[in-house]
Amino acid sequence: MPSPTWLADLPRHRLLAEYSMWSADLIRLADDLARIEPHADLLHIDVADGHFAPALLFFPDLVARMHSATTRPIHVHLMVADAVLLEQITQFADAGADLISIHVENAAVADAALSLLASRNVASGMVARIETPVANLAPYLDGLDFVTLLGTAIGVKGQGLDPTAGPRLQEAKALIAQSNRNIVLAADGGIRDTTVPLLRAAGAQTVVLGSLAFGAPDLAARMVWLHAL
Repeated sequence: MPSPTWLADLPRHRLLAEYSMWSADLIRLADDLARIEPHADLLHIDVADGHFAPALLFFPDLVARMHSATTRPIHVHLMVADAVLLEQITQFADAGADLISIHVENAAVADAALSLLASRNVASGMVARIETPVANLAPYLDGLDFVTLLGTAIGVKGQGLDPTAGPRLQEAKALIAQSNRNIVLAADGGIRDTTVPLLRAAGAQTVVLGSLAFGAPDLAARMVWLHAL
């Protein structure tokens, strides 16, 4: 498990690497987890209910097993309907998630969700879909540690980066600066060797890596490249 001060200890002088376990070899997950351990700043677990997002992913027991096998903080991204959001937070907090992100589109239960995360001493994040105005995040910034902007349609792998992703990151960066909070700004979706430099230049402090990391012929070299951006 990570240090209790993992959030404050995240490097802020370089781009962070957040590894999406959706892109790991799910048959050999333990092997992939060990392989990426020296390189990942965070592990990213997507959770989808088949309603809020079209996929069906992952579950608390997986997070619990990973929590016992890694020193990296685990970021759970909940893509679930309002009706189950609070119960999902409880289950993944119990499983050992270090950071849980809800969606700004869960507005009806967002305040209750953030209060629950605070009561469980779990870091709080919020995600905005590509079609959602970035300004919708503003009322919640005082209670957030991470803000993630999706650069593609939700819950579908392998898409190209939406052309609005860069300007949206710039808008979010400005909102965070106005909040005077040390919130990490993340980009998720459409992460390619051609897009990461653009996202970094637009203000991304971490990117959610899929095949760009797991499919790299030389992972150490890929991380040297990433950290130099």
